[in-house]
Amino acid sequence: MLAILAPGQGAQSPGMLTPWLEIPGVAEEMATFGEAAGLDLTAHGTTSDADTIRDTAIAQPLLVATSLVALRALLAGRDAADVAGVTAGHSVGEFAAAAVAGVLTDASAVELVSQRARLMAEAAAANPSGMAAVLGGDPQEVTAAIEAAGAWPANVNGGGQVVAAGSHEAIAALAAQPPAKARVMPLQVAGAFHTPLMASAGEAFARVVEHWPAAPPRMRLLTNADGSAFLPHGEGVGNEVLARLAGQITSPVRWDLCQETMRALGVTGIIELAPGGVLSGLARRVLPDVPRVAIKSPADLESAAAMITDTTGER
Repeated sequence: MLAILAPGQGAQSPGMLTPWLEIPGVAEEMATFGEAAGLDLTAHGTTSDADTIRDTAIAQPLLVATSLVALRALLAGRDAADVAGVTAGHSVGEFAAAAVAGVLTDASAVELVSQRARLMAEAAAANPSGMAAVLGGDPQEVTAAIEAAGAWPANVNGGGQVVAAGSHEAIAALAAQPPAKARVMPLQVAGAFHTPLMASAGEAFARVVEHWPAAPPRMRLLTNADGSAFLPHGEGVGNEVLARLAGQITSPVRWDLCQETMRALGVTGIIELAPGGVLSGLARRVLPDVPRVAIKSPADLESAAAMITDTTGER
């Protein structure tokens, strides 16, 4: 079974969209996405600097758009459900995964995540806060140290990586007294995402998704909430997916559980959509025997297509 994964915020880099624009039809696709987002995503993906695309309101729709450009280039007109059995995304990547599964159209995913991004940016501005990666250490001791500092474990990624989030004071306290045998690395993000400090964004976004068009998934779609799978074709499941996306804003990302579900499902190959690398790196530590391809540029499409052929027989 093939898994298609979509990366989360922090995977973006200046100019990452540039080589994709050489593929016929991508410029038009990006123009559609830009209109949906109310942003010049093409400019942000080609000429904007690192500080500009770090802005939550820009980073999130840019990442989802880039992942979906890579997806469509890879599939070349095929339905993702014909080549993959499961999809998942890390944090904001869940919006791209929802499009992979057919819950949202590509343009709808970009439009919806743009609203999420703006609401989260507003919440972050109202509650100055940040995040830090905690690498290594005993998992229980890491959690205890994060909570003792007054922060929350916002991303539990597996492979000895937990991301803490909280006020700047809490993150500083954690860095000053790190867990045993662990390193604390502050992250360049604008707020304490996936914590109660995002409550205003979560409540507002729940109202947005309440009437947003959604279809049932056409393949298993894993949720960051607990790693469980939304199953294909269930009545009303599309609306449940959107409700989970709203709840995700204030809840921890349990990528460790998503990876455990992939193991249990017997995933035999992983393709990480652009800008790939982070999730493939985590899989290397947690699912070392599963072949994987991280799509970073169009040069990686051939290897990803070969994995589809090897895993499914599709050409």
